[in-house]
Amino acid sequence: MKRRKRRNHSPRFKAKVAVEAIKGIRTISQIADEFELHSNQVTGWKTQLREGVESIFETGPGKAEVPEPCEDIAALQAKIGELTMELDWLKKKSKNWQL
Repeated sequence: MKRRKRRNHSPRFKAKVAVEAIKGIRTISQIADEFELHSNQVTGWKTQLREGVESIFETGPGKAEVPEPCEDIAALQAKIGELTMELDWLKKKSKNWQL
C-alpha cells in the first residue's frame, strides 16, 4: 500500500470538519471518507473544538484581548521618522533625475 504524503490542514478546514462532526447529521466515518481523513483525526478535531469553544466567550462582547505593546516603541518611531525623511529626500531628488 502506497503511503500518502503528509498534509497540513488549515484551521478553517479543521473547523469545517469539526463542525460537521458536532452537527451529528452524518457519522464520523462518513465525514472522514468525504474529507479523506482518518476517523481518529475527525474525532480529535471535534474534541478540540468542544474544549476550545469556551474561550470565545471568556472575554465578553466587545472585549477583545489587547496584546501588550512592544517595548521598542520609541525605537520603532525613530525608524519610521528616519525612513520618512529618506523617502521625502528621494522624492525630491527623483524629480531632478526625470527627463
